[in-house]
Amino acid sequence: MPDAALLARLSRAVDANFEAEVGFLADLVRFPSTRGNEAPLQDWMTRQLAARGYDVDRYTLADVPLAGHPKASPMVEADPARSVQVVATHRARAVPAGGPAAPAGRSLILQGHIDVVPAGPEAMWTYPPYSATIRDGWMYGRGAHDMKAGVAAMVFALDALRGAGLEPAADVHLQTVTEEESTGNGALSTLLRGYRADAALIPEPTGGTITRAHTGTLWFRIAVRGVPVHVAYAQTGTNAILSAYHLIQALQEHTRRINEEARKHPWYGDVDSPLKFNPGIIRGGDWASSTPAWCEVDCRIGLLPGTEVAEARAAVERCIAEAAKGDHFLANNPPSVTWHGFLADGYVLEPGTEAEAVLAAAHAQVFGEAMPARITTAVNDTRFYGLYFGIPGLCYGPRGEGAHAFDERTELEHLKRTTLAIAAFIADWCGTRPIG
Repeated sequence: MPDAALLARLSRAVDANFEAEVGFLADLVRFPSTRGNEAPLQDWMTRQLAARGYDVDRYTLADVPLAGHPKASPMVEADPARSVQVVATHRARAVPAGGPAAPAGRSLILQGHIDVVPAGPEAMWTYPPYSATIRDGWMYGRGAHDMKAGVAAMVFALDALRGAGLEPAADVHLQTVTEEESTGNGALSTLLRGYRADAALIPEPTGGTITRAHTGTLWFRIAVRGVPVHVAYAQTGTNAILSAYHLIQALQEHTRRINEEARKHPWYGDVDSPLKFNPGIIRGGDWASSTPAWCEVDCRIGLLPGTEVAEARAAVERCIAEAAKGDHFLANNPPSVTWHGFLADGYVLEPGTEAEAVLAAAHAQVFGEAMPARITTAVNDTRFYGLYFGIPGLCYGPRGEGAHAFDERTELEHLKRTTLAIAAFIADWCGTRPIG
């Protein structure tokens, strides 16, 4: 771990730059970087990172062979050519012949997503969702918590090293990606682009905990047809919305069953109902006085680490097919199921990796306590590094509240301490050299 003198230097650098960090985060939040609208923010990030002297690679998802990778997820409603990714690289300098021995540095990926979910009705926010309003030590705004605060932390952690007159003695890839909220294809694309390291840190808003495990996620759309008639004769037609509701109830029962089975899982056995089902979007019908001829429901359901995506998909399809057999109309007009987003595995960061030990030591230095672990029922991008490319995926970041909710916010004092903890981790993991 960094010695007390180095930690003090890093702390002074974080403090000196924290007003700029808060301003940087506010700028991030003011970009409404919902799906398909991330490019303006990514272009701004490109300029910010290039101005810091990094080699910057700006590309789109259309520039990588996603379709050929078995863990890519379908992007039914997004254009890969509009989905911009940014990778900024610090290259470790070669040590001159006869110079001092290089520190035993290890390479690192720092990765954060800049896509955010829709804000919903803005009138239901206390402050406008893209205003980056600061009140009583908290910044409010869509994405302030999930996860633009983490993006600010990783950028300014590296800035803190520079402010202390140091640079990493190993390669560091600083990545801002899209699609984390819908497919994960942004993170996967960086790996297909060729970026590798000895560890990856994703500063999602964990409140100073390490994510031990996350569940997987499936997105699917159920499409139901019906027979429209005037509502005065409703009994002679069918109602596609009510038919869809019948299928939703069947999926709720399916979720109850798989949560019962989850009690045997080594990591999720003590978590109450870890597998969440959510019918998140519903569309249907054309007229209030006609029985609806169509209905579509976009759904999300979880799966446990170790469960194959194909197995979970097949179980959902069986559930829907069996429920349709119990409906007079659907039995002869079966619904369709389209997989249109996440096909994401769960992931467990097994205890004992050296990267986690170094991060835990940095956290303890800054926060004065052991780094807790958490089990989450949501997905994050660490699975790509840990499951498919053999890179330990650490998920650790600042504290906030209200992910995907109204009045989302991040705690600025915790952000400052997290920035210092990440800077201390980088210094220990990568080693340091004086700049120049």
